[in-house]
Formats: sequence, C-alpha cells, structure tokens
Amino acid sequence: MSHGSQKIAVLGAGSWGTALAALTTRHGHHTTLWGRDPQIIAAIDQRHENPRYLPDIALPETLRATTDPASALQAVDWVLVVVPSHAFPETLKMLAPLIPKGLGVAWATKGFEPGSGRFLHEVASDILTPRTPLAVVTGPSFAKEVAMGLPTAVTVHGTQTRFVQQVADALHGPTFRAYTGDDMVGAELGGAMKNVLAVATGVADGMRLGLNARAGLITRGLNEMLRLASVIGARPETLMGLAGLGDLVLTCTGDLSRNRRLGMALGRGQALADAVREIGQVVESIQTANEVVRLGARYGEIDLPISNGVHAVLNGVLTPAEGLRQLLARERKPEYRDDLFG
Repeated sequence: MSHGSQKIAVLGAGSWGTALAALTTRHGHHTTLWGRDPQIIAAIDQRHENPRYLPDIALPETLRATTDPASALQAVDWVLVVVPSHAFPETLKMLAPLIPKGLGVAWATKGFEPGSGRFLHEVASDILTPRTPLAVVTGPSFAKEVAMGLPTAVTVHGTQTRFVQQVADALHGPTFRAYTGDDMVGAELGGAMKNVLAVATGVADGMRLGLNARAGLITRGLNEMLRLASVIGARPETLMGLAGLGDLVLTCTGDLSRNRRLGMALGRGQALADAVREIGQVVESIQTANEVVRLGARYGEIDLPISNGVHAVLNGVLTPAEGLRQLLARERKPEYRDDLFG
C-alpha cells in the first residue's frame, strides 16, 4: 500500500468523527467530513472548530466539511463511518448507492445494531455489496485527546489485508499508532462490551466503594469479555489487546467516558433520565447492555454477572446498590474455569 496522500470521506461530525477527520488531514490526506447539522458543518468548514462536540480545539484549516453526502464521497479512496450505532444502518444505506463497487468502508462506531443485536460488520455485509472491503477502527481513544494530538494507539481489523493496511496507514502518524488484525468479531465485541462494564465501575466509584472494587470489577469484566469471546469465535488475544483490555481500562477509569459518568451519576443516586440529559451526548451503554445480555442468551446461558447487573440497573429492575449487593453475594469459585480460552 502506498504511503502517498489519500482522499477520505468521514461520515459523522460528532466528537470522534471530527477528531479522526482532523487526524487524517494533519497526516496530509484530503479529508472531507460529512454531518447533518448545518451550523456545526459551517463552523468546521469556515472557523475550523466544532463548537458543540470539541469546543476550544483548533481544527486543521485544510479539513473540508459538508452536509451533502454525494459531494463528500466524490472520487474518494475509502470511507470512514463514525456515527452512533443506532444511526449506523441508515448511514450505510445512504452510502451504498453513492460509492463505486469495491470501494472500502471502515467504521469507528462501537456497539451492536439496536433491536437485532447483530455485530456492525454483519450489518455492513448485509447492506453493502459482497465485494466491499470492510474494516473496524477501535481501541482506547478519547476523541478530545486525539483532537489535541495526545499520544494514542488503536487497532484496525478487517476482511482484506490490503484495505486494513490502507486505513492504518492513513491513521498512523507521529502521535497516533495504528496496529492491524483480522479478528473483526473480537474487535467489535471489545469495543461494545466495555461500555457496559464502564457503567459498573462508574456505579462503584459513585458509591465511593474504593479503588480495590474498581480494579476487581475491571478484571472480572475482562473475564466476561473472554467468556463471551470464546463462544462466538473471537480470539482471546484480541480481547487482551487494545480492542478489549485497552479500551476497557480507559473507559472504566477515565472521566471523559460518558458511560463511566452515567454509572457515577447512578451510583450517587441520580435518576437515569436526569443523568443522560446532563451528559448531553449519546450514551451507548444503555442500548448495548440489552444486546450483550441477548448475545449471552443466544449462545446458551453464559455467566455474565456484571453485564446482567448493569442491564438490570439500566432497565430499572434493580437499584445500583442492589445490583452490587447481588454481585458480592455470589458463591465462592475458582478464578478461571479450564475452558475459558475455548
């Protein structure tokens, strides 16, 4: 894959889409950012800032932004979709007729398809032509830090090595490392499931249960990821890497995480609706908790006590205190079962 300048369309002008579009622009690629909100798009295109999602962070002057998808997608080398998971299917449907056959589509969206619980690569395979190269960009990455140029490492997993390399080449730069792999199931599982587990650590921190409790929840949460990974055909090393452990640690400990902040608000006794309204952006964990529980049930009763507890709390079945009490009341058992890795 050449390291020359690429032409890239980034779809989704939220904090993460804006940060990634700024990143590829700084790396010398011709990037156009598409979004629905004319005011935000005008601010990015003319004033080089995203006042709603990344206030006070200067964006590259050469980054272009538009509300017209056809113009964003004109003669591009590949497309990066960065919309919330609930908007993923409709965005791909909009994209499908506008791109030539065989053009690669990557996404930095985390979560499952709402309602069906399907992985996003399954949704993409369904909507796009069978020959479309697909890739997912995931890992421990707060948008604000990437936009500020702070050091970050992610991983790109996909169906075709050449396309994965192309995406990683565009993202890779002086302060941004992009690793590669071919385990899309594992990469997507880690990116989605960590949001659910971050709510649990947030609840514990909101209740001031201490750092030991937080570390215990993160470790046992990773155990749930590995347990689910082993039945759905994901590789354990993917979950032990940036897509799993890396993202889990970041989201469970970093206060820029919306899902962690949601948990903390619930742990302090705030009502769910109030907490979501205060955060003011999409909180993926609410949808994802339903899908993780459904996924566990699809493969037989897999033991996912933390995920199930978060699901019960987010659906108003248990209070946060009751949910944690149930976790602590579980019977003593070995840390690892013999079959954890398959």
